[in-house]
Amino acid sequence: MMQTVLQRPMAPTLLEDVPPSPLAPAVKSSLNNPPLVETTAESAHKTVVVVFGQGQENIVPLVAEVLGKPWITTSAVPPLAERNGSISLAAAAVVGVPTSELPGILDACVDRASWIVINTHRVGGGDAAPAEELTDRCDYEFLYPDSSPFFRRDLTRFLALILGQTRAHEDLKTKTRTNFISTTFPDVHAALPNLDILSVGSDAVEIRVDLLVEPSSAAAAAAAAAAATATTVPSLQYVGQQLMILRQHTELPIIFTTRCTREGGKFPMDDPDLFYRYLRRALKWGVEYLDVELWLPEPIRQRLAEVKGHTVIMSAFHDFSGHWKWTSPEAPRIFAESARYADIVKMIAMVTRMEENYELEYFRSTIKAQYRDNPPLSAVNMGQLGQLSRALNTVFSPITHPLLPMIAAPGQLTAAEINEALHIMGSLPKRELYAIGTMRATPQSMFMEKCFNELSLPHTFSPIDRGPKGSIEAVILQPNFGGAYLNPPLPSPVSSTTTTTAIPNVSEAARAIGLIDTIVVVTGSGGPRPFVGENATWKGIRATLTRDYVPSAYCGRAAIVLASTESDAAPAVFALRSLGIGPIYTVGFKANGPLSAGLEPLTSIHSVKLVDKPFVMVSALPPDKSLLVQPLLRHYSSSSINSISSSNSRMTTGRVYLDLTSGTRKGDPLGVAVSAGWTAYGIEEVHAWTTVETLRLLVGQNVPFDFVRMASGRVY
Repeated sequence: MMQTVLQRPMAPTLLEDVPPSPLAPAVKSSLNNPPLVETTAESAHKTVVVVFGQGQENIVPLVAEVLGKPWITTSAVPPLAERNGSISLAAAAVVGVPTSELPGILDACVDRASWIVINTHRVGGGDAAPAEELTDRCDYEFLYPDSSPFFRRDLTRFLALILGQTRAHEDLKTKTRTNFISTTFPDVHAALPNLDILSVGSDAVEIRVDLLVEPSSAAAAAAAAAAATATTVPSLQYVGQQLMILRQHTELPIIFTTRCTREGGKFPMDDPDLFYRYLRRALKWGVEYLDVELWLPEPIRQRLAEVKGHTVIMSAFHDFSGHWKWTSPEAPRIFAESARYADIVKMIAMVTRMEENYELEYFRSTIKAQYRDNPPLSAVNMGQLGQLSRALNTVFSPITHPLLPMIAAPGQLTAAEINEALHIMGSLPKRELYAIGTMRATPQSMFMEKCFNELSLPHTFSPIDRGPKGSIEAVILQPNFGGAYLNPPLPSPVSSTTTTTAIPNVSEAARAIGLIDTIVVVTGSGGPRPFVGENATWKGIRATLTRDYVPSAYCGRAAIVLASTESDAAPAVFALRSLGIGPIYTVGFKANGPLSAGLEPLTSIHSVKLVDKPFVMVSALPPDKSLLVQPLLRHYSSSSINSISSSNSRMTTGRVYLDLTSGTRKGDPLGVAVSAGWTAYGIEEVHAWTTVETLRLLVGQNVPFDFVRMASGRVY
């Protein structure tokens, strides 16, 4: 007899049943603001099948909670197979299946395309390696540790990627230049103590699989199991664990690379199928970028492109001979062949003459002119004479760092060295940036200076008090003004037809929110320097809300926002609507601005009782009123229903509390929220993410959240 347990998380409204609120305005920004959440076919209509091993069934409700969907577990094939064509997502969007039952269920499935099957496997604690034949039958594989404080966020990142709900590459394409750093350690553990510093200035982290060295005992076992290959290639089990560790310790996208011996790596070339085996598994592990070398047979490259899912493929060509030329007829042919199955084309050559840097730039400009609809080109020269090209390349320049044990390729530069070179060449002129507010209100100032020093940026950063009306104009009209962040923020125009004298251009996000907290100087536009008023705070709020839940988990769900004024609540309202939130109930303020449509005020205890289990609660109350949120946290906690699994283990229902109050609070809302089972975040985490976004806007450089966390001495 089938044993089935149906579990529903708090406020279990599904994406396909309740669309985003029609009253939410379709807002966007002129400076790289993400659009309202776009529900992909996978996340809206597919059942997520979670395959688990013996004693690992607790992964199923956790996946369901991260997705914001109800779940069901089953251990019998026929009933599930009978319902295959009619499994109602209103009944179960996440299905847990024991590993022993998966083959029979898949054999009986008549609509396999409607499922996303994830083989989950716990690493450590004496658990055996996942069966390769089992993983081959699944769409993806998620490895997780026996215990780790980063496990939940790693799972969220993995699910968001495979469901197409993250857009890291789309964001990076809008940057004027991008870099990535390679971890050349034989064991990823060695990189962890300095990973925060190593990542400053990088937009992605590369894991060089060919440079990994598996411990001898495990390597011997792997070699015995694969005696036919007899190589020093680390086992898939070891590589998977290394990737798991790296992904848990950085929020940056990961590039998975198996560099061959002919192109500067250690991966043997005698068996292309071995490359496919590792690259195919990397796709199942949900890496953001996959490095695929051009020499691999076309059927392999084509197959990887067909099954890449939401992973971005980087085609890689390297020539170490010193004889290959950018002016040769072969160069455009290599680009064209690379572009057939890739999203980014990477071409790298060893050079012996300085002039070859200029030849590369001519080739680059030719490719841009002739192949407008083709993938972007990342091209650099190797060796000391090729270092100029590394400064001129703007698409995923490989960089190194003094703390790495070795450089990944001859002539690599650090992010700081590239910035110094750009400054000397005049491409990175010195600018004066400001924190406009009060010293007490601008705690980011010292941190900004640290970042500038770490990246060798030529800019100066000065905190100044906001003076009387008109003082901001005096600052931004200075010849070397390069941007500023404002705390407290500046009111923005209320419509697209009105502007301020100081800031003639305002992003749609800042206009809708009604606040400008960042003034950006748009470079490279020619003519007078255009200023754009932006709002980075809402991005910090959105990044915080999506750390433990995928974006679609918020879709159609109810939210409560508490604040004393509409302006205090506006960034949170905008961030929630960017996630497709459902009804938003307000407490403490009356809304009449651009975001007011669809907001429903709660004006009495009776109206509070009518709101059934909100998924999100946000408090932007001043410190002296922060105590008011605690009764609401307790009320909705006591009214929630805890689910009971078949083993009588209690499962916490998912709900989020975000505290945006700055200063010494009355009471302990965060403590109350945590004790009541809410996933709680404080203003410090939002400040850290906002700092990340502010730096991206002001100087176009990426400083990872983990570095902000480390520099501020806080753990988020």
